[in-house]
Amino acid sequence: MYRYDEVDHRIVRERVEQFRDQTQRFLSGELAEDEFRPLRLMNGLYVQRHAPMLRVAVPYGHLASRQLRKLAHIARKYDKNYAHFTTRQNIQFNWPELARVPDILEELAEVEMHAIQTSGNCVRNTTTDAFAGVAQDEVLDPRAYCEIIRQWSTLHPEFAFLPRKFKIAVSGSVEDRAATQVHDIGLHVVRNETGEVGFKVIVGGGLGRTPIVGEVVKEFLPTRHLLTYLDAVLRVYNRFGRRDNKYKARIKILVKAMTVAGFAAKVEDEWLHLQDGPSTLRDADVAHYASFFTDPAYDLLPSNPPELVEKQATEPAFARWLERNTRPHKQAGYRSVVLSLKKTGVPPGDITAEQMDAAADWADRFGYGELRVAHEQNLILPDVRERDLYEVWQLAKSQGFATPNVGLLTDIICCPGGDFCSLANARSIPVAEAIQTRFDNLDYLFDLGEIDCNFSGCMNACGHHHIGNIGILGVDKNGEEWYQITLGGSQGSHTTIGKVIGPSFAQADVPLAFEKIMAVYLEQRTDGERFIETVRRIGLDPFKERVYAKHH
Repeated sequence: MYRYDEVDHRIVRERVEQFRDQTQRFLSGELAEDEFRPLRLMNGLYVQRHAPMLRVAVPYGHLASRQLRKLAHIARKYDKNYAHFTTRQNIQFNWPELARVPDILEELAEVEMHAIQTSGNCVRNTTTDAFAGVAQDEVLDPRAYCEIIRQWSTLHPEFAFLPRKFKIAVSGSVEDRAATQVHDIGLHVVRNETGEVGFKVIVGGGLGRTPIVGEVVKEFLPTRHLLTYLDAVLRVYNRFGRRDNKYKARIKILVKAMTVAGFAAKVEDEWLHLQDGPSTLRDADVAHYASFFTDPAYDLLPSNPPELVEKQATEPAFARWLERNTRPHKQAGYRSVVLSLKKTGVPPGDITAEQMDAAADWADRFGYGELRVAHEQNLILPDVRERDLYEVWQLAKSQGFATPNVGLLTDIICCPGGDFCSLANARSIPVAEAIQTRFDNLDYLFDLGEIDCNFSGCMNACGHHHIGNIGILGVDKNGEEWYQITLGGSQGSHTTIGKVIGPSFAQADVPLAFEKIMAVYLEQRTDGERFIETVRRIGLDPFKERVYAKHH
């Protein structure tokens, strides 16, 4: 886990007291709304449709059990007993009373958490693979570098007022599980021809109004140059990025305007002044931060112990959960468990205070006191002994965490939509629930296989609909809610932006459209072919013809 030093503690405490004073002055009328707005946004506080919303940073998705218990306490004491995990590994409280937000921030500071830079035109929370440090295919544990980026970017004076918000993702594995290609900067750990480990630097990715897959500006960056190169990229963006039009202010627009080669050349010119400078990482620096993330004292255990194999063979429901909701671990005898937050009837990503307390207890009892937040809006126990999996499954069932749908159609990534967000054009939660209900038959769901379904309530694309195999976008038509469907999107090492299949649908017609799409897939798929592979092979036309066919 990351660790605060005395400077971190002091900065966060002082920030809490500053915001307490600012809030009191706003509530007493000394500060106008226009004056208070930038101050609250600097502390992660938005004004939503019904109430303020506080977004709390979860650095690269890492949570200690004591932190999750504190979040449960906050949900219980200051909110409506629940919170919402986002696609950037943060957590949001949707109903705090403004006057009590400084108290929440003070409680967060007690467990080394805050809401700084979860809003505004600055470098936001760095994200990474939820299985970092335990994945079997990892080239390099990226967490030390995530922590270095976190410390570099927090309250960085030069990059506090960028043209627009700025998002960085880091992947340390062969398979990109951090969606690096749709971030402003994506860092993918690679080896060069001599075997040295470094970063492939991808710049200019992003979703929202103009979805773009990022492009490589440097094939191999030695790890010691990480910060000097990030400085160079941010300086070029800070200098040349547009500030006259927020819709054209993201770095992806600048990269397109300059061309990738032109942008990369500017970065290289800037880097000439920074390379090998004071921000160059020494081995001792990296070793210091890597010491925060050393392996726990794993037991030496055999893989697939008899008690696991016996339960897997005799209880089909457990076998299904084991297949979908656990992941291989680098240490023999262990697996990572994905606690599904996608139970039918529950808004995707929502978690109650009781569930948080339970998950924290399991992290202590079955692991080493640590949990992860996935950008797919599920919660992960990274280190569970295989011999304990059956008991964990039973406990997970008791708390509504055990829906065996991870990676399947009903594991929907979904923003809060119009039920909460003031920017949304349409509600997403009831439509996601309608889809989950329509496909609630597990036999059918397993037969359909792996399908990523992503849902956004507006063009800001917080639900990452562009990179869902099936994407849904809520749109407004003359004051009514409609839903546009895209097909063919994907994340990971082969990221693709999905394409719109045609006119949008009324809310009640979305599940039926999904049924027709699935029918075409089942008719057209070849043996073992996943949904996205069928879409790529046959194109969109067969799906369009079925979905928009007139009834006779």
